[in-house]
Amino acid sequence: MINIENWMETFITKLNETFENRLWFVGLQGSYGRGEATESSDIDIVVILDKLVVEDIKSYGAMLDTLPNRELICGFLSGKDEIFRWDPSDLFQFCYDTTPIKGSLDEVLALVDEAAVDRAIKIGTCNIYHGCVHNMLHEKSEDVLRGLYKSASFVVQAIAFKRTGKYIKHQEDLLPIVSPDEQAIIETFVNYKNGMTADFEKASQVLFSWSKERITKHE
Repeated sequence: MINIENWMETFITKLNETFENRLWFVGLQGSYGRGEATESSDIDIVVILDKLVVEDIKSYGAMLDTLPNRELICGFLSGKDEIFRWDPSDLFQFCYDTTPIKGSLDEVLALVDEAAVDRAIKIGTCNIYHGCVHNMLHEKSEDVLRGLYKSASFVVQAIAFKRTGKYIKHQEDLLPIVSPDEQAIIETFVNYKNGMTADFEKASQVLFSWSKERITKHE
């Protein structure tokens, strides 16, 4: 498996060569950020520059092409001004799921108030509901369902944060503090993450019923 510390050292060196003193923030998201990476895990990187223009995107892409494990690199590239004007409901998960490597997102996180967390929960749940129904009718895809459970686990993280005031990064740690319905969501997601499968019809029905309940019964 990739030694992410060594890899990030190379990455930061290349970034500094490419953008010199223009780096505002660099962070790591996803499984490498949580310390849960496997051989096939993406390297999910956040890079925020002082500003971003089209030529920067081209330069960043060319730089990435020189790095080892290029096929695993993904993530988010932005200018600083755009982040500070982003919808705060999107910034909730973005900030809490990002491990800082260079700089801090504290100023950005300060924009995320209780209303933003509520909005993140509502929008996430509505998207899951729509995706679940669409998948049951059309794609009937196990991969799509797995992705919907991943999204639902993020919503449960936000729900738990609203209840406790703490962001719990590892989904398994949510189990003791969430409701039985939410436990079922997390357990299925963890099973998927560990390479297991689930009964498509049953798992779809559980996700549909949970998202419907949240949309219709919760403000």
